[in-house]
Amino acid sequence: MIKKFLLSVALLSVTSATFAADVILKPFVLASKSAGTVAEKTVQVKTALTSAGFTIAGEYAPYAGAHVIVVTNDELKSNAAASEFGGYGAVQRVSLTEAGKEVQVSYTNPVYMSHVYRMKGDLSAVSTALGNALGRVEEFGAQGMTAKKARKYHYTIGMEYFDEPSLLAEYASYEEAVQAVDAKLANNKNGVSKVYRVDVTGKKESVFGVGLKGSDGTKYMDDRFVMSEIDFRDVKSTAHLPYEVLVSGNKVYALYARFRIAIDFPDLSMMGKNSFMNIMKTPEAIREALQKTVQK
Repeated sequence: MIKKFLLSVALLSVTSATFAADVILKPFVLASKSAGTVAEKTVQVKTALTSAGFTIAGEYAPYAGAHVIVVTNDELKSNAAASEFGGYGAVQRVSLTEAGKEVQVSYTNPVYMSHVYRMKGDLSAVSTALGNALGRVEEFGAQGMTAKKARKYHYTIGMEYFDEPSLLAEYASYEEAVQAVDAKLANNKNGVSKVYRVDVTGKKESVFGVGLKGSDGTKYMDDRFVMSEIDFRDVKSTAHLPYEVLVSGNKVYALYARFRIAIDFPDLSMMGKNSFMNIMKTPEAIREALQKTVQK
């Protein structure tokens, strides 16, 4: 009887592990869609988030009809501290977007993000907390992929992986780097503005969120331009924004846009209408703007 019991437990464990490995994950979660204004909904969402134990790290309006709130909590920062370059996953992004006569409230899928950022924990508790606070209608943004595929993701041959970021600058120490980057982003030069800063607990690592605003000559790095080309479906992926700059040790990094954009829009076609071809100049435009802003 004991042997049969142990065998049953073992089979159940294997079945559960196989199921978990086969679960299809998507980049975003639609929390709700209802009548109202972005301003009204923003107040309600912020109250719900703080009541659920999240800290609001920053917020901004990337363009008319859209608002993004960036949150963190102890679990997010602890998991970031335990993960190499985990600072990218130290926050989650919540968006409010006008779509017709409704306002859509959505957020990044913590479990999906934990895998594309190769983090130690899968942030399932954070996912539950966001769902309880804001709602959970459906995951969206792509056909989806398994955790295993997400951890090895790149868009296609020759495109960057998570562990191939852009090195933007190097300073003498972490302290010098984080202070310099904070000050430079606050100056709002090159169309790059600071949205938030989160320091990873117990680790010399900080993540900054940045708003990107281009002009006629630099439109390819502009948040509004990029999203107008790729965020064309009925349910909006505004929580793709803002972009990140990571200070890790004495170096300053950013995920290259061919990876950073692709993880949120992995099904986007290479060519044609609403494709990567239309933003072909964006990856270098973003890298150059960030580098000019944070370089020593």
